[in-house]
Amino acid sequence: MNHQSLRLRLMLGFLLLTLIGWGTASVSSWWQTKHKINELFDTQQMLFAKRLVTMNPEQLSRDPLTLPKTKQLLRHHRGEQEDDALAFAVFTHDGKMVMNDGDNGKDFIFDSTGNGFTDGMLRGDDDLWRMVWLSTPDKRFVIVVGQEWEYRDDMTRDIVQTSQFPWLIALPLMLLLLLWLVTHELAPLKRIAHQLRARSPEDGTPLTTRRLPQEVRPLVDELNALFARIGEMLSRERRFTSDAAHELRSPLAALKVQTEVAQLAHDDEAMRSHALSNLDTGIDRATRLVDQLLTLSRLDAEKSLEMQPVDVQQLLQQSVVDHYGKAQADGVNITLDAPDKPVIRQGQPTLLALMVRNLVDNAIRYSPPGGEVQLTLGPGQFQVINSCDGLRREALERIGERFYRPPGQEKSGSGLGLSIVSQIARLHAMEVSFEAPAQGGFVVRVSW
Repeated sequence: MNHQSLRLRLMLGFLLLTLIGWGTASVSSWWQTKHKINELFDTQQMLFAKRLVTMNPEQLSRDPLTLPKTKQLLRHHRGEQEDDALAFAVFTHDGKMVMNDGDNGKDFIFDSTGNGFTDGMLRGDDDLWRMVWLSTPDKRFVIVVGQEWEYRDDMTRDIVQTSQFPWLIALPLMLLLLLWLVTHELAPLKRIAHQLRARSPEDGTPLTTRRLPQEVRPLVDELNALFARIGEMLSRERRFTSDAAHELRSPLAALKVQTEVAQLAHDDEAMRSHALSNLDTGIDRATRLVDQLLTLSRLDAEKSLEMQPVDVQQLLQQSVVDHYGKAQADGVNITLDAPDKPVIRQGQPTLLALMVRNLVDNAIRYSPPGGEVQLTLGPGQFQVINSCDGLRREALERIGERFYRPPGQEKSGSGLGLSIVSQIARLHAMEVSFEAPAQGGFVVRVSW
């Protein structure tokens, strides 16, 4: 059953439920009809017996009276009556029959058990009859009115068949209509399957949701969301591959050149040392570039972060401590201006630390010898200020773009540091702005 189609399972399920429902309704209808018919005929027998009790006793004291048969009474009239529909007889108290209906009444066997309903048989017959016995007020006669059980059962069966016959005709028609309805309602699923079968692996267009049932629409929406996420992932991979291929071409070419210089140095120790030094610097540059590319790729894939309270003041202090040695080696003075009270911000500690490290490293790298890098922390923001040469307006507008470096830069770099800062800020709902004051320097402000 698990491997069969949904359409077949629905049809078998509907067919089974319909048959069970129809069978249960038929049994219930037969039982209720039989119960009501028995009540009706029992009432009819009792009323007839009471009517016979009111007869004049003098009419019953003569010789036994046998009424003409029913068929003789109805010979010249329209209509028919079953012989076993109802029969009666009148007995004296000692069991002598004094009157009968002329049909089955003459075969009644006297039973002196008292008034009430009993089940019994007629003389020379093995069919079961329903009988009611009733004595006259003077106790001289006993009236018995009977009806064959088979007549009642036939009546019950005829009534139930009559009521169920239209359903027997309508049931196949209903099943055919049900089959058409299930097929029609499952058609959108077939259309979706056809779309999935025909689409290419790189196709990220959403599935059409026209005329979809409400129960199927969430599934299609989730599939479209999945296609969108896969498309974004493929786009990030292509962008990463393209960026890596573009940016690593120059460092790798430089490494190859320095390797060739070292090989051609032969006995020239100074040339070899210089080439090896440049080779080491190039490897560091390529390693840093790869690290930044991987970091940027991971940040592109981030949708939500597990936030926790972060002390921004402590974060800045740790960054100053970590970069103090490098700043001193480059002849740059680094300071921190922060309030006494901690500044707490919800965020991801590792990413925020990476953002501050990139800002401080970038500020030290592009500060001239004897320059200054100043970190200031205030309510809802912090700034990183360095004393580099001022930037032109068109260059300032492009700061933060991937791989963009202002023209005329002497320091090596990949142009990814501030892009990583912008991405981390975006994930934390922060804003990053860049300023170049008229008096010189470069200011990066991170606010929230």
